[in-house]
Amino acid sequence: MPLAYALIHEEDGVFGISFPDFPGCVSTGRTEEEVLRKGAEALAFHVAGMIEDGDPLPIARNLSELRADNSFSDDSAGAILALVPFDPPGRAVRLNISMDETLLEAVDRAASAAGQSRSAFLAEAVRRRLKDAA
Repeated sequence: MPLAYALIHEEDGVFGISFPDFPGCVSTGRTEEEVLRKGAEALAFHVAGMIEDGDPLPIARNLSELRADNSFSDDSAGAILALVPFDPPGRAVRLNISMDETLLEAVDRAASAAGQSRSAFLAEAVRRRLKDAA
């Protein structure tokens, strides 16, 4: 799983997280744990959006490369440096599955209510289940 360096700053009891290699990807939290969790979610969403928009993903720099960047030196002053894992989405693969029709109707209703396609709804459900199983 790829890792991205993150900078965590604290000001007046609020933590902020940013990613030097993913400009514009930021989040906040009330604790270090919350900001890391929310930062990981923001990074996953940011990367998925880049892929959906057809934007190339940046090549993640190592710590030596980041330290050689003057803007990183300025931005990292007083920050905690963290590594945040992210799972870039892969290429969509079409599959054929069998499912009880009543369950499928319930899936379609829930997906519609969530404003999602059936595929997006099922993929999200699988991701949650896999996360819970880990």
